[in-house]
Amino acid sequence: MGDTSDGSSGSNTSSTSSEAGEPAPQGGFISRIIDVLSPSDTGVTVEPDAEPASHHLGGLGNLRSLRLEDVAVPKVEIIGVPSDISKDELLGVFRESGLTRLPVYDGTLDTPVGLVHLKDFALQHGFNGDAADFDITSFMRPLLFGPPSMPIGVLLQKMQAARIHMALVIDEYGGTDGLLTLEDLVEQVIGEIEDEHDTDEDEFWSLEKGGSYLALSRTPLDEFENEIGKSLTASEEIDEEDIDTLGGLVFMLSGRVPARGEVVSHPDGFEFEVVDADPRRIKRLRVRLPD
Repeated sequence: MGDTSDGSSGSNTSSTSSEAGEPAPQGGFISRIIDVLSPSDTGVTVEPDAEPASHHLGGLGNLRSLRLEDVAVPKVEIIGVPSDISKDELLGVFRESGLTRLPVYDGTLDTPVGLVHLKDFALQHGFNGDAADFDITSFMRPLLFGPPSMPIGVLLQKMQAARIHMALVIDEYGGTDGLLTLEDLVEQVIGEIEDEHDTDEDEFWSLEKGGSYLALSRTPLDEFENEIGKSLTASEEIDEEDIDTLGGLVFMLSGRVPARGEVVSHPDGFEFEVVDADPRRIKRLRVRLPD
């Protein structure tokens, strides 16, 4: 939904190279977030009995209270590519996943070697160019690394300094435990970020070719039922009193937060494909109606 070295402490020092074509950030929103993380630099003295600053910061408090393990995409959900992948295969992964950055590994995800950016791939090789001289290492970028216990605010600072927008969470044995992007971190402060590929903010769902629906997980269940002309809570297996949204219905049916790409079946024949999710919540769903 997808995210070098052995994860040692020296890994991050080699990752300070700039991402090509991305100028160093000068001030702006992320810089103001970083300033909040460094109250000691402001010259303000905090009284011993004063409430913690995070109490007044709202979402900014998450930068100190949340750890990488709380936010990262689990290893089983990471979409990565091997270092010996062909040009056509890489294009297929970009197309099917809808992602713009992919981690690259040598053999398995536990031996990451870098990341590839769709922009670099398009600029260097094009989508219809000659695949004979394709070498993924020629446009591969470095990754950042961090332990599961690292506060997400610390990783945000590292991403800003290195201008690298993807990091892998490395466990105590040096293996890959999860993946984070800059967007994942910023969303913990300001909420979910919608882009041009997401359903419009003022629309809960859109009708796709073939009769399926792409819907936000927060879609009111009663409104969607009116749209399709069918009840999704009529089955005896579903307790409608505790369900208000499509995401709540899917969570109840699966008994957990399902992974990105997982399909959850409804007793009446509906299918809910999880298009976008993180370890803590469902974001978008594709709803397929019964034949």
